[in-house]
Amino acid sequence: MVKWFWQRRDTGRKLQLRSRDELGGANRVDFEELAPDIQTYLGQAAYLQLGFFETLSELIQTTPELGEKEALSRAAGAALTKHEALVALIRERGAEPTELMRPFREPLDAFRHATHGVRPEETMLSVHITAGMLDDFYLALSASYGETGDRVARILHADDDRQAIVDLIGETIASDPEWKSLLALWGRRLVGDTLLIARGALRPLTLGAAGQDKVEPVFTELMAAHSRRMDAMGLAA
Repeated sequence: MVKWFWQRRDTGRKLQLRSRDELGGANRVDFEELAPDIQTYLGQAAYLQLGFFETLSELIQTTPELGEKEALSRAAGAALTKHEALVALIRERGAEPTELMRPFREPLDAFRHATHGVRPEETMLSVHITAGMLDDFYLALSASYGETGDRVARILHADDDRQAIVDLIGETIASDPEWKSLLALWGRRLVGDTLLIARGALRPLTLGAAGQDKVEPVFTELMAAHSRRMDAMGLAA
């Protein structure tokens, strides 16, 4: 896995990658046999949103332009709002949010680090792509949890306020053709780590051949939605 915390460094004129929205038609298939228990589902979903907020907050601190700071702050605020809504739902169910989120801190922090770019533009794209794919995935899972799942779906369907980030990425691409190939490659590299997080959320003991048949349509749609996001930015998925 790649390291996610990016470091500023002088790479010269040549842009190189380092080594190593919405799911319009996401099928809400019956994941009941594959879906994690409700506590696990809520803990993971809540911590993911907190992680997106943290990454965007880091970007705000290191971005000098006021307009970019404001755009990033809107997206960070939207992620925090989703996190707080999920935390409130957890508390309504009589559980302690910190306890539910704690088991996922290490693996999800590792995921965030692994998809953090060397440059701020890469990290902006990481948030847009990974948050979009995982929101889509958790929306697909939500059908397994009855009324609670419906509430989670409404939370995740809320505006993510990432269009301004997309616009910033578009401006970057327009400013230098090298960015287009760099970010297109980076976007493709994000997919593997993101799909590993999604697959890891399912019950591992039941993900046999029958489980794969149920999962495949959703993962196919996740990839289709990813391609649409990339295409919308003029990047090849």
